[in-house]
Amino acid sequence: MKLRVEISDIAALMAEEVRAGERAVQFAIKDAGEALKSAWRAQVVGAGMGQRLARTIRSETWPKHKHSMNAASMVWTRAPVLIDAHDSGPLIRGKNGLWLAIPTEAAGKARSGKRPTPDEWRAKTGLKLIFVHRRAGPSLLIAEARLTKHGRAVPSRSKTGRGLTSVPIFLLVPQVRLRKRLDLERPARAALNALPGAIVSRWERNS
Repeated sequence: MKLRVEISDIAALMAEEVRAGERAVQFAIKDAGEALKSAWRAQVVGAGMGQRLARTIRSETWPKHKHSMNAASMVWTRAPVLIDAHDSGPLIRGKNGLWLAIPTEAAGKARSGKRPTPDEWRAKTGLKLIFVHRRAGPSLLIAEARLTKHGRAVPSRSKTGRGLTSVPIFLLVPQVRLRKRLDLERPARAALNALPGAIVSRWERNS
């Protein structure tokens, strides 16, 4: 029995194998990027930061219109300052040695729906904030106000000031460490470690 393989056949086989490899790398890289995006979004939602912030996390794979052994996928966020802060848990200090004002529940919310600054709270309520220094614990900004049934400080409706009480509106601290609520490195490392196996699996299916 004689076996004969034409050189052209070998070249065609090799070319097809290269194309299969390019497809395998392209799709495995894209799948890894999409999976990492989903993992990061799930962390943001799970940490209670909402779908809106989660949707700022995007992924994209290059090249766009062909398969390549050099394919690359990038996962990023359109809100890098917020995401990075909750991922790293940074220490936040007041500017120029000033206090950080942390609103209490009695402060309610500003018109933007977020927690107010002292200036925003004064403008909203028309009430005066009084500084109270404390040796132990944070100092305070308090107001003579009426507490609603929801625990919000509001101006008194009485001309005699009936129902007024001294309510802590802001806690004043020199610095605060933001709690680390995300761990973006762990799923990124897992996706990278799983990539070689994913490429081989895709390549075997494409061959």
